[in-house]
Amino acid sequence: MSDAPHRTSYDAALDAVRGYAYSDAVAVREALAGLDARSWTEVYAALGGLLRSTVGIMELTGRHWKLDDLVRYTDEVSAAAPPHYEFAMAEATRAWARGDQSVMRALSGRDIQGAVHMSAIGVAVLGLALWGRSGLLAVLQEFRAAADTLAHNPSTGG
Repeated sequence: MSDAPHRTSYDAALDAVRGYAYSDAVAVREALAGLDARSWTEVYAALGGLLRSTVGIMELTGRHWKLDDLVRYTDEVSAAAPPHYEFAMAEATRAWARGDQSVMRALSGRDIQGAVHMSAIGVAVLGLALWGRSGLLAVLQEFRAAADTLAHNPSTGG
């Protein structure tokens, strides 16, 4: 990770999603710059948690996305990805929309960096489709606040 001790893998994950929400390739690149192999894995794990939480919020609130919104947002958001991931993500989303989840699994299983980009794009796309940009950014802020609270007040488990 970066030399800044306060920047965590969770920060990198949230910053990558935020960069994708704005379709900002520079912000995405900066969010993931300097990660070592272990940090890429940690960012992927954090994004997996964000993705599960986003889907969980959607299920709890009964909010759903329209398929055409999902594809449109994927095209928009994926443009901020490195070119070799942009096309793969767009194709994987279209396959997923047709009910074929194997393409998503294959893409995420190929390399950790691809899995990170795919997951960050997934969170951004779902969030944009469900809540719009301002709503997604508010949810990301809540995730960050919760992570900061947990980091400063870890559970005693008892």
